[in-house]
Parts: sequence; structure tokens; C-alpha cells
Amino acid sequence: MENEDVLRLEADSKNLEKVIEFVNSHLERSGCSEKTRMRIELSVEEIFVNISSYAYSPDVGPVTISVQTDPEDPSVTIEFSDRGRPYNPLEREDPDVGSPASERSIGGLGIFLVKKTMDNVEYTYRDGHNILTIRKKLD
Repeated sequence: MENEDVLRLEADSKNLEKVIEFVNSHLERSGCSEKTRMRIELSVEEIFVNISSYAYSPDVGPVTISVQTDPEDPSVTIEFSDRGRPYNPLEREDPDVGSPASERSIGGLGIFLVKKTMDNVEYTYRDGHNILTIRKKLD
């Protein structure tokens, strides 16, 4: 991987705009299409808001976001790392999007959309850190 940028800040929803600007700046420099950028932005927003809302609740703690692009195989990898409560969102069962919203349990739709729009989503818990990594081919 080449072209890596790292942002460290508090996992607070007030910082969402900074996170989106950080990721978009990297994507614009890499020549990412508007359509792909919008999909990545939606995923980044969902993940950051979830970390902000649940990882340290009711407190606030640090999150590190790294963005890497690979010019050899045009793709972007974005990694979110926090020291909040261990939680693997990929273990949650996907919602039944075919059933009416009134019959579905609350939660899970955001990570479901992330899994559907990204090419790869991985979670690991290592050295006291939740690490969620998303990857998307650039077009």
C-alpha cells in the first residue's frame, strides 16, 4: 500500500465532518469517482457514528482512522481503530430487508449497508483495540 494518511481524534459525533473531510481529501487526490466516493462516505459515516455512539458510551475516547490507496491495484483501504468495548459488528445477523420495517428488530441496517457497498469488511480485536477495515476498488 502507498499513500497513507492517518487521523487521530476523539470518537465524538461532533467530529464527523472532520472525518468525512479527511477521507474525501484522500479520495479526491487518488482520482476516485463521485459515485464510489459517495458509497465510501456513507460507510465511513456509519462506522464513525457507531464508534462515537457505542464504543466508549457514556464517555468519549480516541479513534484512529487510516486511509491507504494502492495505485498498482486502484483501491482504498480505510481502517478504524478504537480502544472501546470489544464488539464485532460483523457477527450481528443481517436484517431481513424483505420484511416490513415494523417487523424488523432495531439496529444492524447500517453495518448491513456497509457490507453491501464495500468490497471487503473485516474486524479484528488486537492488543486492546477494535479494528474495523473496509476496502473498495476505485474506478
